[in-house]
Amino acid sequence: MGLRHRARPRAVKTFAELFETLDGENSTNAKSAALRAHFASASPEDAAWALYFLAGERLPSPVSGRTLRAWAGEAAGIPAWLVEESYAQIGDQAETVTLLLPDPVDPPVVTLSEIVTRHLRPLSGGTPAEQSRLIRRAWAELGRTDRFVFNKLLAGSFRVGVQKTLVTKALAEVAGLEPAVMAARLTGRIEPTPEFFQKLLRPENESDEEPRPLPFFLASPLAGDPSELGPKTEWTAEWKYDGIRAQLLKSQGEVWLWSRGGEPVTTAFPELAQAGNRLPEGTVLDGEILVWTPGNDQPSPFGDLQQRLNRKTAPAALRSRFPAVFVAYDLLRLHRADLRGKPQSERRAELEKLAAPWPSSGTLRASPLLEGNWEELAALRRQSRERGVEGLMLKHRDATYASGRVKGGWFKWKVDPLSLDFVMTFAQAGHGRRAGLHTDYTFALWQAGELVTVTKAYSGLSDAEIQQVERFVRKNTLDTFGPVRRLTPTLVCEIGFEGVTQSPRHKSGFALRFPRILRLREDKPAAEADTVDHLRALARQSGFEAGATGSPAFRQQWLFPDP
Repeated sequence: MGLRHRARPRAVKTFAELFETLDGENSTNAKSAALRAHFASASPEDAAWALYFLAGERLPSPVSGRTLRAWAGEAAGIPAWLVEESYAQIGDQAETVTLLLPDPVDPPVVTLSEIVTRHLRPLSGGTPAEQSRLIRRAWAELGRTDRFVFNKLLAGSFRVGVQKTLVTKALAEVAGLEPAVMAARLTGRIEPTPEFFQKLLRPENESDEEPRPLPFFLASPLAGDPSELGPKTEWTAEWKYDGIRAQLLKSQGEVWLWSRGGEPVTTAFPELAQAGNRLPEGTVLDGEILVWTPGNDQPSPFGDLQQRLNRKTAPAALRSRFPAVFVAYDLLRLHRADLRGKPQSERRAELEKLAAPWPSSGTLRASPLLEGNWEELAALRRQSRERGVEGLMLKHRDATYASGRVKGGWFKWKVDPLSLDFVMTFAQAGHGRRAGLHTDYTFALWQAGELVTVTKAYSGLSDAEIQQVERFVRKNTLDTFGPVRRLTPTLVCEIGFEGVTQSPRHKSGFALRFPRILRLREDKPAAEADTVDHLRALARQSGFEAGATGSPAFRQQWLFPDP
């Protein structure tokens, strides 16, 4: 594809040149060198925007993809059907639009900040006619790679093959700081301003204790039997709650609550901020936000917590109906002292001292440790769904609190997925490296003699299995709707999922949480696939039935009512 294999420039001067290097280079060292060169030489304004986009942030997309492709077809004099066919084959909208447009004549060299301020920001709030005129002006003025960057940003998607950890490390080397210090500074909201970028490069000092979250330590999935980890005496076990990972900070006399995604959610959970006032100055707790109704011996389902999410404030009536708690399971700072380098056992001991005065059913509470050998813990794990949790967390007593996913210290031992056999009914073309392949699938179950849609799934198959399904899709297409194909309903797949939620959008009345394909069931005819009644029964057997929790909200969210 034309934009992906062009000769790379020798020096990384503009963001477009940086983009070409990152997009076409496989060597991590070469990518890191390009990042360092750009951050060291670019103006603070350009460097700030580069960091903003490379770290995964995005600007709101003012134009739909279909509209953008239609305008590109008009500008290039290409019929709409050919634009859509090109998009289906290439799989990347920005690349499709860029390749279809005629090359500009003697384009000027522009900076990333100029692309944003001159071409992107004026689009916000404009009429469709104004937006079309501005976008066509940008296409006419920008060079091919700058135009590609513009189209990427315009679509609201900017993936260029670098992880945030690599960006963090490169920026730390430019600033002469340890990567952990830079990671802490980059945790939370990134502001694309020169002031923010210059502040990142300052020498390490006490201002690094400002109320921003620390990099989160992520657990690895446990692949085998836990006994393979060694003696149980070397490990602690806790419930793996189904909530929102967060850090609660008490700093500079204020309480802050940050989600793992780097969003401040303090005002959305004022009861947690109020409970955090009792913490000593310079405290950072790692834990889980849950909805937990007083008097219940287990948390409410995630569906109840969703009622509190994506809100700037929480009215009293909402807080009363869905009361939030913060379950702390690690202590990262205490009295401004950094505890992350201490073993898990010492951090846990300090957490228990701190939590000693807290009521066990209070808004702020410590995650309980689970006792028992591996066999006894396995028995507890089998009760996870009945207890409203996802499984167990296993933490080595000597593990320090690392940054990111470092295998060996923490493991998540999740409950085995629920599963049923579904019939594939639709397939949609994928994007990126899977362009040209149909990798997004729709699945249905039987109900009253007909197949009704329940879920979509696109993960779980190997590359060889994707090719196998692709052959099936092309041989069994009944009709096409753009990139979507309606299929002869004969292919059966076993779908795994974590839970079942009520869904008025689906004819079946159900939607699945975290569905993925477990295996192809070529041994099973479609007539023997499972039914919606099987799904309902499975939900009940797993504890999502009336009376299982005593919570009407739980039953309403997790079990579609009987007809």
